[in-house]
Amino acid sequence: MLTQFYRGLPALFTLALLLVSWEAYAQLSGISPTTLPAPSRVLEQAWQNRQPLWDNTLPTIRATVFGFACSLTIAFHLSVLVDFYRPVRRALFPIFIISQTLPLVAIAPLIVLWFGFGLAPKVMLVALVTFFPILVALTQGYESAEAEIELLLASMGAPRWKRFLIARLPSALPYFFAGLRISITYAVVGAIFAEYAGAAKGLGIYILNAKNNFRPDLVLAAVLVSAVLTLALFGLTVFVQRLVMPWTRPSLGAGT
Repeated sequence: MLTQFYRGLPALFTLALLLVSWEAYAQLSGISPTTLPAPSRVLEQAWQNRQPLWDNTLPTIRATVFGFACSLTIAFHLSVLVDFYRPVRRALFPIFIISQTLPLVAIAPLIVLWFGFGLAPKVMLVALVTFFPILVALTQGYESAEAEIELLLASMGAPRWKRFLIARLPSALPYFFAGLRISITYAVVGAIFAEYAGAAKGLGIYILNAKNNFRPDLVLAAVLVSAVLTLALFGLTVFVQRLVMPWTRPSLGAGT
């Protein structure tokens, strides 16, 4: 625990230095708070507006969790499909790659227009931006299985599905968690973009309203909440990996 704390000290020091510099510039330069609020003002406004922020954070958490759950389910099943049937991989992977080239800022309003302002379009957008890294990580993980183990299992008469469960799936776990850490950092951003394009509540709507009211302090307060939420989800994936794979020590820098 202490080792991890000492490893994190340089990042904490850099963050503290940036915040102190920002605070000093905002206080001493005479710049208007409506242009650049100081970190102290952002924290003050975040506390004063904690209830509206919380009310708008809950829909974002809901969209993020449901969207990421759908992404995880779809990516796993597709990875198994393309591993068992290589022609399917050649047919689908170009489409998956094209889906990742679509700019979120352009596709989000269209999905909201087609599917309404409810939860469904937000879940779809989160799944769209997060499933591909998991899919690629799993397919590469399956291929990292040792050929000797598979040949041994085949010589013992193990069917393809059993060889997959015993040899290929365990070998994909480190790759899977690496992809999971990458994807989870996109999940909250995807949900906020979907809300920004059209929603009744959420951090995206809160940011939009604060921007329209010329309140950069509230915009940054919402950004702070989204950053904390993303870090919490990232930390959760690391915790789950340590539960599932206690023999590994995943690097916090991996996947960022």
